[in-house]
Amino acid sequence: MQTEDDFKAGQVLLIDKPLTWTSFQVVNKLRWSIRQAFNIKKIKVGHAGTLDPLATGLLVICTGKMTKQINTFQGQEKEYTGTFVLGGTTPSFDLETEVNETFPTEHITDDLIHATTQQFIGKIDQFPPVFSAIKKDGKRLYEFARAGEEVEIKSRQVEITEFEITQISNLELHFRVVCSKGTYIRSLAHDFGKALDSGAHLSSLRRTRIGDFKVEDAMTPETFIENLPSK
Repeated sequence: MQTEDDFKAGQVLLIDKPLTWTSFQVVNKLRWSIRQAFNIKKIKVGHAGTLDPLATGLLVICTGKMTKQINTFQGQEKEYTGTFVLGGTTPSFDLETEVNETFPTEHITDDLIHATTQQFIGKIDQFPPVFSAIKKDGKRLYEFARAGEEVEIKSRQVEITEFEITQISNLELHFRVVCSKGTYIRSLAHDFGKALDSGAHLSSLRRTRIGDFKVEDAMTPETFIENLPSK
């Protein structure tokens, strides 16, 4: 069992983020629980890479002196699995907002789907979603989007080293992606739909790996809290 000194010296905690939780909520919950367990006023706790509320999977949480390693972990390769839905787009590129446009899908074949993945492997330019936490002029992009304000977004170069469609179920495409820091899988879904001369949005997302850290080795926030010493 980890001690107060362990957390202060620095721990790397692998947490499986639950659906609908923000990454910030996970950090706050763990920080509060550590403080309560050891009756301490302050402890540094941070995460190495945000997951959207509608995504699940691996969050690397650092405590104490290990928070200095956050930038290193953030820069590592990431792996995701999830589902795209063809034929419709949403303003947020995922299920945070409702479908606002629909497109024909009759022309889409399995061969076309698999072939189209090749367009996205390597270094690509990608526009982040307007519903994202990126800051512009001191405000988060999603604040502009929710207020209905248009804002100019610049593209970013990201790298996708692996992109495969693992299963096709009618208009649902199950996928696996390995990519660089800063890649938005929601934007990949949107752009993939465009490349198919249709539309698409992300309906589920799970982060399975960051560098050498794997989600199979992660625990839920509840399990972590249960393993802390009780007063």
